[in-house]
Amino acid sequence: MSLDSVTQSVDEAVSGFFEPIAKWLGEVVFYTVPVGGTDLPLIVAWLVVAGLVFTGWFGLVQLRRFKLAVDVVRGKYDEKGSTGEVNHFQALTAAVSGTVGLGNIAGVAVAVSIGGPGATFWMILCGLLGMATKFVEVTLGVKYREVHPDGTVSGGPMHYLPKGLAERFGKNGKVLGKVLAVLASFLILFFGLFGGNLFQVNQSYAQLVSVTGGEDGALGSSAGALFFGILIAALVGIVLLGGIRSIANVTSRLVPAMAGIYVAACLIVIVVNITAVPDAVTSIVEGAFNPEGVAGGVLGALIIGFKRAAFSNEAGLGSAPIAHSAVKTKHPASEGLVALLEPFIDTVVVCTMTALTIVIANPASWGEARAGEDIGGVTITSDAFETVLPWFPYVLTVAVLLFAVSTVLTWGYYGLKSWTYLFGRSRASEVTYKVVYTVFAVAGSLLTLQTLIDMADAFLFTLAVINIIGLYLLAPVVKRELGTFLEFVRARNADPNAGNGDDDDQEPVKTTV
Repeated sequence: MSLDSVTQSVDEAVSGFFEPIAKWLGEVVFYTVPVGGTDLPLIVAWLVVAGLVFTGWFGLVQLRRFKLAVDVVRGKYDEKGSTGEVNHFQALTAAVSGTVGLGNIAGVAVAVSIGGPGATFWMILCGLLGMATKFVEVTLGVKYREVHPDGTVSGGPMHYLPKGLAERFGKNGKVLGKVLAVLASFLILFFGLFGGNLFQVNQSYAQLVSVTGGEDGALGSSAGALFFGILIAALVGIVLLGGIRSIANVTSRLVPAMAGIYVAACLIVIVVNITAVPDAVTSIVEGAFNPEGVAGGVLGALIIGFKRAAFSNEAGLGSAPIAHSAVKTKHPASEGLVALLEPFIDTVVVCTMTALTIVIANPASWGEARAGEDIGGVTITSDAFETVLPWFPYVLTVAVLLFAVSTVLTWGYYGLKSWTYLFGRSRASEVTYKVVYTVFAVAGSLLTLQTLIDMADAFLFTLAVINIIGLYLLAPVVKRELGTFLEFVRARNADPNAGNGDDDDQEPVKTTV
């Protein structure tokens, strides 16, 4: 029996078994209600409302504190002797690498095909709102993180939910928090294996095959798929062995490189078509409030834009605080401010550049997709670049590979922290997880398992319900932490040497309850 027939049999058997579960779960988690002639997923409304609430609660923190956030990333307010494993920039790039991926390339193209150019406007707005949510969850992640005897750090919803709720609501809060923490760990672990690992490898392999001769090319066979999977698994396994320091060292170089390549390509298309920029911007603004050919009109464009942004930057899902919790800082809110840059980079910059490139280049495939034809998002984006750069499909393949590898690395770390929360931090436990994770990377090049990937998406957004309830309950804690950090900033600005020594009077970050 050939490898192809074996993998096909496994795919069909797994999909057949889980399909009823995945279908039911998807209908529940992504339940929609009719609004103005279109359908609104309630989970998207849940995420957007959270962004609105936290934007108001913290007084437009994403705008008023943006410069401060940049200064923190630059190291202006670093303190000697701070607990943690990585600096602010490394923590940011590690988290960004988990969100910037195929959705920024393919998902955006689909959004502007269904929602028209105006979807871009609403996508940007949702990204700005998500910055406030990200600030809240990451501040809590650092506030309630756990620092282990060996100096490594664990954080995320599995830590701030039980500790924070216990601190605020006593015994009952502790019990509820423990239950939510176990559930959050399972949901993150499941998505990490399938959505953050298997799916990324599968899609990057498909893109690589498409530019190397298709199924008749060098990598089109099952042997080629196996080779690709083993190669990715080996790279990921080596980096995972080094923990968050190793991951951060890779992503701090990989993220700027991949973002730079992609944004540079976008700018080339825009500059070549510079005379079309005013019309493109006009179509985006007018399309937001007076769209043509969009189901549901303004609400339809708004929902599509919000949906793409919410799914892309993951604000409110609880995943990013895991990476940010490893930062070296004595002030939790300092990293919360750094984290608000994440949706800005992912959605306001990268997603918007993709949308603007497509609208300006106006490839034939985009028009066909808007007319209702089933055309893949990667194809539309690739065609847009190809109008100026005929060789761009090869560059796009490199970008997809870099995006995929960085996402697999970061979700490998997220999954590890979830696994050790559930099964303990013993060496045997960690090695078992790393073996399982690398095996899934190999499987990603051979198997599609679309049903399980659909389940993983549903699980991840189930986490958003749990996580945001916790964020609402713990928001007063974040308010206090922000006030404390702003006091420190004022003191540092008045005296640049304040708090920059090994000050025994400086209260360390709380790591246990």
